[in-house]
Amino acid sequence: MPDFISLGISESTVNKLKEFGVAKPTPIQERAIPFVIGGRDVIAQAQTGTGKTFAFILPILEKINPLASHVQALIVTPTRELALQITEEFEKLTKNIDGVDVLAVYGGQDVEKQLKKLKKNVQIVVGTPGRLLDHIRRGTVNLSEASLLVLDEADQMLHIGFLNEVEDIIRETPKTRQTMLFSATMPEEIRTLANKHMRKPEYIQVEKTQGPAANVKLIAIHTIDRAKQATLIQLVETHRPYLAVIFCRTKRRVSKLYEVLRSHKFLCDELHGDLSQAKREQVMKRFRDGDIQLLIATDVAARGLDVEGVTHVFNYDIPQDAESFVHRIGRTGRAGTKGLAITFYSSDDRPTLDMIEKELNITIQKQNLDNSEGKQDNKAGSAQTSVKKGYSNKNRGNDRKTELKNDGGNARTRKQREGTPKGTKAGSVKGKRPNVRPGDKRRTQSDSSKSRRMT
Repeated sequence: MPDFISLGISESTVNKLKEFGVAKPTPIQERAIPFVIGGRDVIAQAQTGTGKTFAFILPILEKINPLASHVQALIVTPTRELALQITEEFEKLTKNIDGVDVLAVYGGQDVEKQLKKLKKNVQIVVGTPGRLLDHIRRGTVNLSEASLLVLDEADQMLHIGFLNEVEDIIRETPKTRQTMLFSATMPEEIRTLANKHMRKPEYIQVEKTQGPAANVKLIAIHTIDRAKQATLIQLVETHRPYLAVIFCRTKRRVSKLYEVLRSHKFLCDELHGDLSQAKREQVMKRFRDGDIQLLIATDVAARGLDVEGVTHVFNYDIPQDAESFVHRIGRTGRAGTKGLAITFYSSDDRPTLDMIEKELNITIQKQNLDNSEGKQDNKAGSAQTSVKKGYSNKNRGNDRKTELKNDGGNARTRKQREGTPKGTKAGSVKGKRPNVRPGDKRRTQSDSSKSRRMT
C-alpha cells in the first residue's frame, strides 16, 4: 500500500497526520488524492466511515496559495454538524501555517461573527447551502476566483431538498474550477448534476455494496410501539453501551423519549432540528466528551456524525429505506472497531425490514422479547424495576463522570473498579463498559491510529 508522500502529500503534512495517529491512507484516499492533486474532476462513491474527508482535505491543502487573499476552496455540506467537523480537521492541519484561514458558514450562527472573519481574507470556506447563498446575496462571499469546489454528501443534499441551492452556488464559481463530488449513493439526479457541471470526471467507487460494515452486529427485535420505552430501558441496562445513538422518526418522539430516559436517571440528551445551533453544538460537545452516554436524535445526526467510542446504535423507529439504515448504523463500528445495532420493528414494519434486507443483501438476526399487547404492561414494570436495583443508573452516571476526569489510570484498576470479569475484552459491547474510554487523553498510538484513520 502506498504512503501519503507517494500520493503527493508534503512531508510536513504527513508528520502532522502521524501526530494524530494517521499513518496510512484508506482505499478512497489512495485512489482519489492523486487525481485531485493532478487537477482532475472526481466523483467518489463511498459510504460513511471510509475516510473520504481527508481524500479532499489533504490535496486541497497542497493546492492552496497562502499568499492569495481570495476564497480558493469551497466545500458545500448538507448539515451544520458536518461543516463544523470538516472545518475542525482543516484547522488541525493548518494550525501552524501562516496565511491559511478556514471559515465555517452555516445557519443558526451569529452572522456578524462570520462577517468579521470573512474580512480577514479567508482562503477556505466550508458551509451549508442556505447560509452560503445568504452571504453570496449580501456580497460578503465572493466565489469568482474559487478554483476548488467540493460537494460532500451530495445525495443527502438532494434528500434534504438543497439541489437547486447547490446549483445556484455552482453558478457563482468559475467554469474553470476543479470539482469534486462525494456521495454514498448515486441517484439519477446526482448523475445529472455531475454531467452538467463537471468536466470528464474520474469515477471512483470503493464499495459496490452499500451495506453496513461487517464488524457491526445487526439485531432486529419485534415489539409494539407501547412497549418500546420499556424494551429500550431493558436493553440499555443489559448491554450497558459506552456511548449510544438512539434514532427516532420525529422531533416530537425524540423529545418524548428524552424525557422518559432522563426521568430514569440516564445520562442523555436530545438532538434535532428545532434546537438552536448553540444548543446543538453544546449537545455534541457533551457527547464527545463523554458527559452524556445516550444521544437521542432524528436523522439529522445520521450524516457526518463521527464520534469516537460509539458502541451501540438503537433504531427506536425503523428507518424508512435502506440508505437511511446504512447511515444510521454507520455511527458505530468506526475505524474497524466492533459495534452493535439494534432495530425495533412491529408487525406493520416487517415489510420495511424485509425491503432493507433485500436491498442490502443482508440477513438481520431476529429476536422476540415477547412484548405482546397483553404482556407489555408487566414488561414495562419489570424493566423499570431492573433499572432501580443493583448498580443504579444514577450511581453509574456519577462513577462515569469521575472516571472520565481521571488521568486515564490503568486498565486493570478500571476493570477491578467496574467489576469486569477476567477475560472480558476492552470494547466488548456486552457486560460492563469498555476499558478504553473515548474521553481518555492518554490512548495508545495504536488506539489513536485506529480511531482516526477514517477521518
